[in-house]
Amino acid sequence: MQPRTKRQKEVLDYIKQHIDKHGYEPSYQQIARGLRVASKAGIAKHIEALEKQGLISRIRENNSFRLELTNTKSLLDLICEIEWLEIPKDEEETEDFENKPLFIPKFMLGHNSPEVIKAFRVMDDSMADENIFEGDIALIKVRSYARDGDCVVALSIESKAIIANYYRVGADIELRPANDRFETIKLPADKIIIKGIFRGLLRPLI
Repeated sequence: MQPRTKRQKEVLDYIKQHIDKHGYEPSYQQIARGLRVASKAGIAKHIEALEKQGLISRIRENNSFRLELTNTKSLLDLICEIEWLEIPKDEEETEDFENKPLFIPKFMLGHNSPEVIKAFRVMDDSMADENIFEGDIALIKVRSYARDGDCVVALSIESKAIIANYYRVGADIELRPANDRFETIKLPADKIIIKGIFRGLLRPLI
């Protein structure tokens, strides 16, 4: 299990880093100061939530509590948080889960850092012949250029996000689908913005 909110993750990461550096657990006051939070009560609520999730324990000693990490080290070392790709999108087109952190296994990043990998929800079946379908979560490596044959997420002149295969044809760029039901988009190079290159896929269970 991972922390349910970004602030809970920050609290847990701070505790872990403090223990790694100093060899003992931080106080609530130290956590508040380290995270620039004014209220220790707020930290206490996050600690309580983390305890309920089984990520830490509060051990009573000498009429006070000390914090103890439960068996989370191996789990937290295996997952990471990635952000969603920033693209123009109507509010009604945005799913609720796109407003929340996305956690994935670190091995899916290969040699990439979490900062350069973004998530993109596929909006249609234009890449179906390459096994990329509407509703899939594409993992995109942020990059402003592409090579012929790369599968990219790009913005067209209408600021519409497109996932397609990239080809340079003279002064133009072709964004070719992998589905005969969709048409190739061909525009001058200065009318296309490359947001990143396709690197992996997550498929929600149905």
